Order: sequence, then structure tokens, then C-alpha cells
Amino acid sequence: MATTTAQPSQQEVEKLSELGQRLRVDAVRSAAAAGSGHPTSSMSAADLMAVLMARHLRYDYDDPANPGNDHLIFSKGHASPLYYAMLTAGGAITEDELMTYRKAGSRLEGHPTPRLPWVDVATGSLGQGLPVGVGVALAGKRLDRLAYRVWVLCGDSELAEGSMWEAFEHAGHEQLANLTAIVDVNRLGQRGPTRHQWDTAAYARRIGAFDWDTVEIDGHDIEQINLAYIEAQTNDRPTAIIAHTSKGKGVSEVENTEGAHGKPLPDAEDAIAELGGKRDSVTVNVPRPEHPSVPRQTAAQAPALPMYDQGKKVATRTAFGEALTAVGSTRDDVVVLDGEVADSTRTQYFADAHPDRFFEFYIAEQQMVAAAVGMHVRGWVPYLATFAAFLTRAYDFVRMAAVSNAKLCIAGSHAGVSIGEDGPSQMGLEDIAMMRAVHASTVLYPCDANQTAQLVSQMADCAGISYLRTTRGNTPVIYRPDERFPIGGSRVLRQSDHDKITIVTAGITVHEALSAADTLVAEGIDARVIDLYSVKPIDAATVKQAARETGCMLTVEDHWPQGGLGDAVLDVFADGTPGPPIRKLAVRSMPASATPAEQLRDAGINADAITTAARVLTRAVHGIQIVGEQP
Repeated sequence: MATTTAQPSQQEVEKLSELGQRLRVDAVRSAAAAGSGHPTSSMSAADLMAVLMARHLRYDYDDPANPGNDHLIFSKGHASPLYYAMLTAGGAITEDELMTYRKAGSRLEGHPTPRLPWVDVATGSLGQGLPVGVGVALAGKRLDRLAYRVWVLCGDSELAEGSMWEAFEHAGHEQLANLTAIVDVNRLGQRGPTRHQWDTAAYARRIGAFDWDTVEIDGHDIEQINLAYIEAQTNDRPTAIIAHTSKGKGVSEVENTEGAHGKPLPDAEDAIAELGGKRDSVTVNVPRPEHPSVPRQTAAQAPALPMYDQGKKVATRTAFGEALTAVGSTRDDVVVLDGEVADSTRTQYFADAHPDRFFEFYIAEQQMVAAAVGMHVRGWVPYLATFAAFLTRAYDFVRMAAVSNAKLCIAGSHAGVSIGEDGPSQMGLEDIAMMRAVHASTVLYPCDANQTAQLVSQMADCAGISYLRTTRGNTPVIYRPDERFPIGGSRVLRQSDHDKITIVTAGITVHEALSAADTLVAEGIDARVIDLYSVKPIDAATVKQAARETGCMLTVEDHWPQGGLGDAVLDVFADGTPGPPIRKLAVRSMPASATPAEQLRDAGINADAITTAARVLTRAVHGIQIVGEQP
């Protein structure tokens, strides 16, 4: 079928209708073979996808890395039978592979993932595909400056998600004319009708309010679908095609019927017969990009990182911003995304130096993370920063980014009670736990400016999701500028042959631990201090050696006791290695407003609290009495 912006002939309309029917049949067949899946959700959008792939999508299935390829994102990822049927009709996968849907070892998972080279991102957690599409479209407009288009198939149920409206707002603000949302309004959700059912005008009013062009169509009328796609490609702003469709279209037993969601059809053979039978001969040659594109070449050089004099006091958030700016000066693939806190996180330094690679997402953390994933799709290296506490709002996007094998460099500032007077709503106290739980993640918590600079630079080459926790207040510079801090390492700051306790800590409490160690040694208790700046992966060898040599451990962290540094240390001994007595100092009660010093004291994680806990633990384990203390 030839690509054209003209209306199709009657013969072409019939061919496109047949292609839509093939997609329905194959969706039914694959779900029946799997014994599970969402064929009815696939059947409603089959005509929309048939016209798109045959006449408007430009994609080279033989070269999925072609920079000129359009991007098709299934935001309604449960319609995976439809997507896999499209791959089959387009010749990307075989009939035999289609029948492996949802089976062990198959690339055709229940929801699409980048295990398939034609899939940009994992979808299935509703409300994420369109926000990611915004990021891909932003990359096309402002970074790649290529003519590819971004097509996102959305469901009407997911328009209840707030993240969708963050996406509509941002795309309208950026005037992303290369972005088209195809909204499959099939009226039925998982347990019943959607909020607006078939009221496409209600969706049009809302989406149009965000400065989108909206086109309401019959989603089963080939000519209307084609005209809508033509309009989308001639607009100077994003377009939403709002299509009235029927769930389970073409099979009377399930069409527009409640209770059929997420299930194979009751009688697949009868359904296929009602749809007109298999159509293996109905294939499509998806048009390739009209203008071949050359992949972007990036030459990365070692950055001239900022250097800080020992003894000075510098906030690690400041070192983060200055180091990130230096990295951006030698790596033109680094981009930075902000959630309207650049002055606080210090990404403003990057914005001032590299304004063309800085993106403001205002207070829309879900859209910020999603856009970073979209930019990763296009080969950019995104750093994104906000307060550690606010990343909790976007955690599902971080989780799904890991499923997508995305590379994101995330910084959470203003972590812990040490931020002071702002109070608990601004204090990230669960961020280490949640980032440790992300698959294959890296979690870093530097204590001084030179260490921070080194880790910021390494994040650019770190696979997967990497997270850097920074501190609001100024902290002493204790390391030389030329020292190296490999990811997965640690630094032993105090050590002797007579150590009776190990204090394991990171970030702000490193300085408290050092002060406590000085007090302890004066009292006759030699204490080893480990700066565990790489919380994940953890330096298990150093932790185990310290456990053997000192006999007991004290972990100290400005974080809730669950899932943080203390639990990371405990996990070291979960392999069966005998562990020492371990006590965790952490924030255990809800903080209020107070100065940073008062916060650390009240939380029981300052130098005095560490000293007291170490005395008690060494007395219990080793029977040590403090110098001058009565037995």
C-alpha cells in the first residue's frame, strides 16, 4: 500500500479494512493460544493502527535504530496482542513467534518491553506512555532536530491518571507538533464504563484546553481515520485524535460488553469465523523514513571537575551542580531536567552554561522522569534533579524506567532531617530505600564536595538507574581533589589494629561519626569509621572484614531505619556469613521544624548519640569500660 496524504481509493479502503480485520483475528488467536491477554482492548484500536502503519507511520523494521524512524508507543500496553499482530503483518516477526505470546522464554510479553528491538519503552502501568512520548518528541524538536513523529496509542481509562494531564499540559506548552495522541475511546474499562464513556466531546474540551488540536472521529471509519492523521501532520501544535470505538469490535459475543476485559474470547474459533477467518495473505510494507538519518556521534572527554580545598565547607548539592556543569562541557550528550527547583538543587549552573540542553518541567515530577526516559530512547544521557522527598511522587515512573532498561542519572537533594527548619514534608527520609529497591540500580551518598564531583562524573557512564543523594547544608571537605571513589567502593576513614567497633555511615553523618570516633578513642575505645558512599552496590568485602576484626557494628543514617544504609549492611550477611552484633541509628520519630544541629540531636544520629551507642555496644560485646568510668 503506497504512502500518500490523499484519501484512499475504495479499493484501498477495503484493503485497509482487511488489514484491520487481520489484526483483530491475530489478537484473538494469540490471546487464545496464551489463555490470557487483552484481545477486546486490541480489537477496538485495530482500524486505527491499520491505517497508521500502512499509510502514515514511517519505520524501518530492518533497522530499528535508524534515527529517522517514527516512534509508536502503546500507552495502553495491555493491548499488546494488537502490537504483536502489527509486527506479524509487517513482517517483523513470524506467525510461529506470534503464537508464543505470554509463554516462558518468549519476547512477546504480556505488556511490551524493549526485549523487542522495535519497542522503545516498557508500558503497562497506565498513564506513562504519553508522558514518555512527550520526552521523545521534545528530543526530536529541540535536541535531534529530526523530522520523526511520535505516535502514542492511549486508552480512555488511563485519561483518569494525573500524569496524562501533566503530559497534555507540557506538550501544549512546548508546542510539540510532532506528537500525536490517538485516544481509543471504547467506553469500557476493567470493571465497567469509563468516566466519560463515549462522550468524545468531553475529552476534546479538556485536551483542547491544553492547547492541543483535537479531532473527533469514528475510530472504525477508514476515511475519517486517514483524514485525522493527515491533519495531525499539518498542525503546528500537538494533535489528539479522539476515536469513538467499540471494545471487542467485530465479535457479537463480546463487542461493547462488560466483563470481557483482560480475558481471551470464550470461543476463539467462532470469533475468528465471525471476523472472516485468518488473513495470512494480508500484509503491509510499512513505509520507511523518507530521508535517511546518520546516527549522532558523541565524543566524550574526561571533564575538568571542580576541585575543593580540604577544610573548606561546601554543600554536596553545590558540588553536584558544579560537577554536572563540567561534565556537560565535555559531553554533548548530557541533558538536564528540572522540576522548578534548579536554584536549590544547583542544576541552575548547568542551565546557565548549557541552556540548549536544559529542560524545565515545573512542578510535574512524573512528567520530568517520563521525559528523561523519552530522551534516553533517543540516546541522550539525562540527569534529573529535585528534592529527594518529591521523587516519591514519580516512583512508578522510575520503576518502569528500570523495566525499560533506561539509563537515568537522578539526584535527590535536601535529603534527611539535616535540612532543618523546613520540616518533614520536605525531608527525603525514604529515598535510599526506594532507590535500592529498583532493579539493578546504583545508590550513592557522598559526604563531601570532592567525593560528590567524582561520583557525578561516573554516573554518566553508569548503566541503569543511578541515584545520588545530596545534602542541603555545607559540610567539611575531607578528601583531596585527586582522590578516586569507584562505584561499589567505600573509604575507611579511621582504622587501627585495636578497633573494637565499626561505625558505618554515609553523607551528613560521616562527619558526626568522625567526631564521635575522636571522643571514643580518647575514652579508650578505638573505633573504625567506614564511609559507605556507595550504598548499592555495597563494598561487602570491606564491611565483612571490619566485622571480623572489630566484632560489632553501628550503622548511622539520616533516613528512616527501614530499607536504608543499615539494612544494606545487614544484607551483606544475608548470604550466610556470620554477622556481628549490629545496632542501627536512624530517624525513628516524625521530625518537626528545628535547626539542622537540633534535628540531628533529636533524631539520635549526631556525634553525642553515636558516642553513647558505641559505648553501650562495645561494653556489651567486649566488656570495655570507658577510661575514668566506674565499673
